[in-house]
Amino acid sequence: MPPSAPRGLHARPADSAACREMIRVGSRSFFLASLLLPDQIREAAYALYGFCRLSDDAVDVDGGSLEAVSRLRARLTRIYAGDPAPEPVDRALTDAVLRFGLPRVAMEALFEGLEWDAQGRRYETLSDVTAYAARVAGSVGAMMAALMGARTPELVARACDLGVAMQLTNIARDVGEDARAGRLYLPRAWLREAGVDPDAWLAAPVYRPEIGEVVERLLRHADELYTRADGGVSHLNPAFRPAIRAARRLYSEIGARLAAKGLDSISRRTVVPTWRKAWLLAGAVIGSRERPPLSAAPPLPETRFLVEAVILETASLPAHAAGRPGLESDISWIVDLFTVLERRGAARA
Repeated sequence: MPPSAPRGLHARPADSAACREMIRVGSRSFFLASLLLPDQIREAAYALYGFCRLSDDAVDVDGGSLEAVSRLRARLTRIYAGDPAPEPVDRALTDAVLRFGLPRVAMEALFEGLEWDAQGRRYETLSDVTAYAARVAGSVGAMMAALMGARTPELVARACDLGVAMQLTNIARDVGEDARAGRLYLPRAWLREAGVDPDAWLAAPVYRPEIGEVVERLLRHADELYTRADGGVSHLNPAFRPAIRAARRLYSEIGARLAAKGLDSISRRTVVPTWRKAWLLAGAVIGSRERPPLSAAPPLPETRFLVEAVILETASLPAHAAGRPGLESDISWIVDLFTVLERRGAARA
């Protein structure tokens, strides 16, 4: 990282700790995977996740109101103006934006997805569901690609594939939870093809084999995207591969366990045991001799705008903010990782 790179202009020492705690509490899978990132990228990733988590929670707590999204947009405007609100996440994300040139279009896409939730949007087709996933998760993939300096069209497209695949896994896992909140993200056309009336089922959500068939169909599509993303992961800077490979493995394992348990995501929630997470993390660190080729497939139509946003933003960035962070040696992440796994193992015992 050149000496002239802006760093720590707004964030206080405690701000990063606050963001770290948000991801630790909000997502164990992302938290464990993040421990494999080099220190300077990890701090920015915490800030990004923290703001996304805060945004999602703010809309849910406020009853899914459009006013909540409007307030979040005002905070984002201040972040991109370099004048963040006096909140830990806002200050930390402002520094990440300055250091790495995170495209605002991607964050705006997240807000659009939250607006769709507030509006009670209906998702008829797989493309409709993918468009939603592109906004609430593909956008994060695009911003993570920008953080890691993976700014070629092919790598950004694969990062978006991974984000969408993760969100489809989330949807498959949370069918019952979402339905009880009055939300349905499974393609309604698929449900009707399986002989299920979407609105009637949503009024009384219980597991039926036909629902399992639709969940399985969605998981197959997620697996196709995970496979496409694998080539992108293998072509990242070696310092970043373990973390992204870990996130991919942890999330795809949710789908595999859901399938193994009969595809019932209505009466119970699928979780990955701690011992299995540890095994997957170890595999991500060790890696594989296989290096899948980088897919030349174009971006999904629903994520194309995110890929274009990252490429356009990159063209206007100074060298220090173009996502080429220093990769000085730092073993603290290894200590963190095994500390977490040791504590979890002790708790399970």
